[in-house]
Amino acid sequence: MEKSTKYLYIVRVDVEPEKEKEFNDWYNKEHIPALLKVPGVISAYRYTSLEGTPMYTAIYELEKPDIIHSEGWKKAVEMTPRPKDVVTKNAVRNLCERIYPKE
Repeated sequence: MEKSTKYLYIVRVDVEPEKEKEFNDWYNKEHIPALLKVPGVISAYRYTSLEGTPMYTAIYELEKPDIIHSEGWKKAVEMTPRPKDVVTKNAVRNLCERIYPKE
């Protein structure tokens, strides 16, 4: 079995339908590439909801839970501000630690 990461950072948001293209372009072309350069970020994936809300989910695999509080993470977020006319709502952010299997 392939070894998986122990920590996930999950971000879920909704965006106005008329701004979805701009939001997705920004997230895919600017935001995620910048975060993937942060030491300790293993991978990043995005999903769209087939049922329920929020509509969009980003999942980041992390080496350690404190990566999202690091200077590298903060700089990557600051370097890629969301377009001002794109407003998100219903944002949910979770930092998760795998509990099973332990290793």
